[in-house]
Amino acid sequence: MRILLLSAYDAHSHRRWRQGLVDAFPDWQWTVLALPPRNFLWRVRGNSLSWAFAEREALEQPYDLLLATSMTDLSTLKGMVPSLAHVPGIVYCHENQFAYPDRREQQPNEPVFVSLYAVLAADRVMFNSSYNRQTFLEGSQAFLQKMPDAVPPGVIEHIADRSCVIPVPLEEHWFAGSTRPLAGEGPFTIVWNHRWEYDKAPERMFAALLKLHEDGVDFRVHVVGQQFREQPPVFAEMRPLLVTHIGEWGMVESDTAYRRLLQESHVVLTTALHEFQGLAVLEAVASGCIPLVPDRLAYPEFIPEEFRYPSYPDDAGRESEAIATRLQSLAKDFQNGALPRPPDLSQLSWSQLRPVYEKEIKVLL
Repeated sequence: MRILLLSAYDAHSHRRWRQGLVDAFPDWQWTVLALPPRNFLWRVRGNSLSWAFAEREALEQPYDLLLATSMTDLSTLKGMVPSLAHVPGIVYCHENQFAYPDRREQQPNEPVFVSLYAVLAADRVMFNSSYNRQTFLEGSQAFLQKMPDAVPPGVIEHIADRSCVIPVPLEEHWFAGSTRPLAGEGPFTIVWNHRWEYDKAPERMFAALLKLHEDGVDFRVHVVGQQFREQPPVFAEMRPLLVTHIGEWGMVESDTAYRRLLQESHVVLTTALHEFQGLAVLEAVASGCIPLVPDRLAYPEFIPEEFRYPSYPDDAGRESEAIATRLQSLAKDFQNGALPRPPDLSQLSWSQLRPVYEKEIKVLL
């Protein structure tokens, strides 16, 4: 089987998804085109133009299936390369623009139109979580209602009928097992492993940790993840106040060192306001960390209720207090040798999800 795989904005989760697919099905013939994840608005609207003229020979080869991420301008690409219009197509949605907490007063419409047209140009649509699927459908409905006239009926039902939910799988190496210290040995260790951006709400994490510090809790925190030239000032403000508790700080460049850090930590914490699957948390849990996640977004689909704290997205102070309370309780459990076991996420491994992907793909063949 010959497959054309397009990743128009090849961010981390997109890249690992496409690489995982290629590795999972080595007998299939893959042609992969990917564009770097930068210049977001230009990339989302311009990827079809870039590929149609720079990669025309590759695009016009005979394919049995086309797989594309939702940031691929698929409808325009099919118009520019007519031979692709006859190839069965699947669009995979890692995220959607409707549920993103954009800090700008008015979000541009171009990324919304691109993703909406992309799923309409596909024969099948896959979402990485039910939360992503539901917010996409609801957001699309609200968006179409803003059109001044000529709104076609049945668009949302058309997408819903052709869609399914299949998470981005976890590679087998994440399930190596925990090597964290035994009860009472060393400090209680927390890891916060997310992009250093506003939508991950780092101020809530720091406020909770400051409360632990003031209450004399013995803990260490690893604040790791991708950093950018511009980042919320709370990182620089809080580091001196928590310096005696800080372990790793910033991006851990070595994959081996990062996996070891997760395996040696007790709790993985997230305060995200924007997340469609939460791969960083799921990796940590598979590595042996106890999750502490908000009761919102996609987390209820993957993390049992006992590991979720109350969600107050519009009340940062109240949520930080809830996080601190749960962390203090877990720290006591650690001292008493009573930490709970992390939930089993083996159902999210590639070995478990590979046949699910294969079944959905072969439906179109």
